[in-house]
Amino acid sequence: MMASLFGKKVFVTGADGFIGSHLVEALVRQGGEVRALVFYNSFNSWGWLDDVAADVRGKFEVVVGDIRDPHHTRELVQGCDIVLHLASLISIPFSYDSPTAYIETNITGTLNVLQAARHCDVARVVCTSTSEVYGTARYVPMDEDHPLQAQSPYAASKIAADQMAFAFHRTFGTPVLVLRPFNTFGPRQSARAVIPTIITQIANGVREIRLGSLHPTRDFSFVTDTVRCFLQAAIAENALGEVINTGSGFEISIGDTARLIAEVMKADVTVIRDDERLRPEASEVERLYAGISRAESKLGWKPEYGGREGFARALARTVDWFRDPANLSRYKAGCYNI
Repeated sequence: MMASLFGKKVFVTGADGFIGSHLVEALVRQGGEVRALVFYNSFNSWGWLDDVAADVRGKFEVVVGDIRDPHHTRELVQGCDIVLHLASLISIPFSYDSPTAYIETNITGTLNVLQAARHCDVARVVCTSTSEVYGTARYVPMDEDHPLQAQSPYAASKIAADQMAFAFHRTFGTPVLVLRPFNTFGPRQSARAVIPTIITQIANGVREIRLGSLHPTRDFSFVTDTVRCFLQAAIAENALGEVINTGSGFEISIGDTARLIAEVMKADVTVIRDDERLRPEASEVERLYAGISRAESKLGWKPEYGGREGFARALARTVDWFRDPANLSRYKAGCYNI
């Protein structure tokens, strides 16, 4: 019988972010007792947790901190059964400008979480990886045995963080697994990602859409699918020490993604390549296409928004959210967000 999250004390880092806020909502609905870590700021903002659904509002604990601080992180992990570690710097272009920040947050921050989990005897730690660690596909679908290749400082920091997690599992028996989402999208996603970049430009009346390279392919996974995979990873009985991909099992080029979004939004657009948005040539990941059979066998998980048809349905849900003026007003569609 599958274990349950009901009554479990769950610590979520990066809870103020895109995926983290959706995950907090799902955990509360499953009966989890959630302690949500948000990044300290002087505005007393809880990020996207300020906008969670009404049925979960006030039903979880919010704590303010910084995973770069090992002592505070250990205090926050104390008393928790499960740690879901999502806090990370994720923008690839910004990692070109500020690689040290990625070392401090993604590697040292993960080390702090692992040390805290080890000393507080938590039952499970799920660390969040990224498909960027694979680099350009050498074969498809890309399973978890695909070679790792850092094509950006961001990817290098995530490879190091993943290896630290596995080192703790092998050395200290820390109950770790690594979840490796491919390109998650949906409501609340930052405009540093391509799908919100396209949607916000069109929603603001722009008809010449500025993007970087149009030919690379991606495996886009709707946020509710990614969150379900986290929930299963938190309780699966035979997944410790594993790395597990989550994706849609479908690839599409950036150019075709823009055209499909325009179709969903009933807009006639022209896509223009903006050189400012191009990655250095050897840093561009040309192809990503997830192999997801391990998620099915180890977690009992399958995407609900798989294939082109599922992608179109998920895009429609995402577009509806961004079209709400209260949501759209949060985004600066007229500038390049790195």
